[in-house]
Amino acid sequence: MDVQDRFNTPQPEIPTEELLRFKTFPADIKQEVTTALGYFPELKDIHIDFIFRERKMSSFMQAQPRWRSLFRSRISRRYVIRISRAFDIEGEHFTVEQIPSEILVGWLGHELGHIMDYLDKSTMNLIAFGASYLFSGRAVQTTERSADINAILHGMGDFIFNTRNFILDHTELPEKYKDKIRRLYLSPPEILELIEEHSESEIKETLASAPVK
Repeated sequence: MDVQDRFNTPQPEIPTEELLRFKTFPADIKQEVTTALGYFPELKDIHIDFIFRERKMSSFMQAQPRWRSLFRSRISRRYVIRISRAFDIEGEHFTVEQIPSEILVGWLGHELGHIMDYLDKSTMNLIAFGASYLFSGRAVQTTERSADINAILHGMGDFIFNTRNFILDHTELPEKYKDKIRRLYLSPPEILELIEEHSESEIKETLASAPVK
């Protein structure tokens, strides 16, 4: 039995049109966007723009608040997930077309985990957070691991596990880049451990709420 069979959590039954009502995205990734959003019902009323960047970025995806919306109420803020059509890692060139659909869903889930972290932050906290991310390696590690955890606790553990394995097992990716991933993100064993703990806690909650016969 593979990881997805063991740990996949069913998505909430939210109609697709409701999930996508406040979202914009390229048509060719609608399936992946819809799948990832289905695990985050809290985001159904949040404005998120998924956009392709033709210009190469240093990373494949980035999730950020729209800066012009920072001074709105938290529910009215807009967020953007930038996806690079092509990106360079340690001199190696890659394109989004090389990413399998399931791995793209996992990557999107990680970025939505970032947005979950942004939701409750005040404007000043978000500005301070952005500064610390730029200048503190420890802050980057904390932030990236938190996004992983958010995605896993929302039922995306199988996607996060498979995406991390894809990165670490991809023979074309430079070892220097893989070392960076190992340092900043949850490792596959840590992901499995968190999935196990989350599954056990759900079982305990179900047993505790069951009527006594």
